[in-house]
Amino acid sequence: MNPLHDMPLATDRAALLQRLRDPTNYDIAVVGGGATGLGVALDAAARGLRVVLIDSHDFAKGTSSRSTKLVHGGVRYLAQGNIALVREALHERSLLLENAPYLARPLPFVVPAYHWWEAPFYGSGLLMYDVLAGSSGLGRTQLMGRARTLECLPGLRQDGLKGGVKYWDGQFNDARLAIALARTAAAHGALLVNYCAATELCYHGERISGLVCRDTLGGQEFQIQSRCVVNATGVWVDALRQKDSLAAPGGRGEATQAMVAPSQGVHMVVERDFLGSDAALMVPKTSDGRVLFAVPWLGKLILGTTDTPRHDLDREPMAFDEEIDFILGESARYLRRPPGRQDVKSIWVGLRPLVKPPQEDGRDTKTLSREHTIVVSRSGLVTVTGGKWTTYRAMAEDVLEQCAQSQLLPATRRGATQSLRLIGAGGPARTIQPIHQAPGWHSYGAEAGYVRSLPGAEDELCPGLTAAMVRFAVRHEYAMRVEDVLARRSRLLFLDAAAAVNLAARVGDILQQEGLGAPGVAEFEALATNYLLRS
Repeated sequence: MNPLHDMPLATDRAALLQRLRDPTNYDIAVVGGGATGLGVALDAAARGLRVVLIDSHDFAKGTSSRSTKLVHGGVRYLAQGNIALVREALHERSLLLENAPYLARPLPFVVPAYHWWEAPFYGSGLLMYDVLAGSSGLGRTQLMGRARTLECLPGLRQDGLKGGVKYWDGQFNDARLAIALARTAAAHGALLVNYCAATELCYHGERISGLVCRDTLGGQEFQIQSRCVVNATGVWVDALRQKDSLAAPGGRGEATQAMVAPSQGVHMVVERDFLGSDAALMVPKTSDGRVLFAVPWLGKLILGTTDTPRHDLDREPMAFDEEIDFILGESARYLRRPPGRQDVKSIWVGLRPLVKPPQEDGRDTKTLSREHTIVVSRSGLVTVTGGKWTTYRAMAEDVLEQCAQSQLLPATRRGATQSLRLIGAGGPARTIQPIHQAPGWHSYGAEAGYVRSLPGAEDELCPGLTAAMVRFAVRHEYAMRVEDVLARRSRLLFLDAAAAVNLAARVGDILQQEGLGAPGVAEFEALATNYLLRS
């Protein structure tokens, strides 16, 4: 049923808040429940440390649920000559696919060639990708003729097509992986609480000794004592850094320089038959030099992405008109039947936390670092930002190593999570989820049988979502609001926003049956309009 327990751990909020209320001297308090923070919490808990993690919203509410859904080494980084980053990412890719096989799978990509030189040019670089992957490779790069390329991508524009290159990378369900990380960390003793915002930092002398947090649903405040505080709030890290800079005893009481330049990435979802393939399309250089993906995912097709500087930190950023036009225009150059605005089922925007060098104004985010950065303030606040989903585990190891070097935590050995299979992964047999198919019971891996045993297993709310799945989300996956269920426990909002709106009231009823008094139906219906693209 569950690799760590006979039945899944309950995530009853009253019990979680009671634990938060109990006086405990934690080793590490993590602020931020995205990929980075959850990775740190799991790694620390797996090493036997006392861990608490809080997030002001739901886990993976921000950037970590809005990725392109790729577990990849980074072909574009290879073109930039960043061999070390690519090698590390390829290694981490193989570990993620092994430790969460029901949430991640290998995926073939095809780079089309419309000029005679493109196939050998891109093929030579992708062969180097295979060499760097070594024994962790997922498949062999192949140069293909015109007929074979069209066989792989039936929806590709045929005019002028010379051939293509097929290579392999990975794909995953980002928000559900985040929940699996949270639940696995909890199974190792960590306390994780969503909808709990850090409001103040606490100090003993000139060093951070914990923080004050507030339950954003109930309003109660809690004080957390911890020898180490990690700021893993992604694109929002500078807010907590500013609190520390202004409040820390012995500091200069001055605002610190921002270290993040936000970059906006837009993704659109259309029906899968626009490409008609289980393989993905990758265009390494569009008309303005960016990369274009068309990726089959959960029965639909994701088109994206953009890389546009943004100077605000809106929790629900909107796509700019020029970004919409760019994605649709570039798609029309490569797809035989180009999608229009009326074909877009959902559109979502994520803010990437790109690290800028000192005095950098962040205007050209394509040139900023995708690698993660760790800084420790004078008072001991550990901030980590940057990076990408694929390397979340390596980032966590680096954070804990930095904490030990700064004498905030005892030194512990790396590698605690290298072969740690996440909840739902089952035993050693590897079962790969067909992520190109619509959501269903396979989304739960080894826990599918338990989910089926809950009331409402036969009550299908929409294809791939049953009342039992909603109950499981509330009882065992920290879901508190309709948005949590329809955006991140299931992915319906990201796949078909109109269908998600139509289902909100029914999901809200189930949440109320489960004891959640204010499930946020109206709020979700208003939020979902941001995911609808008007024609």
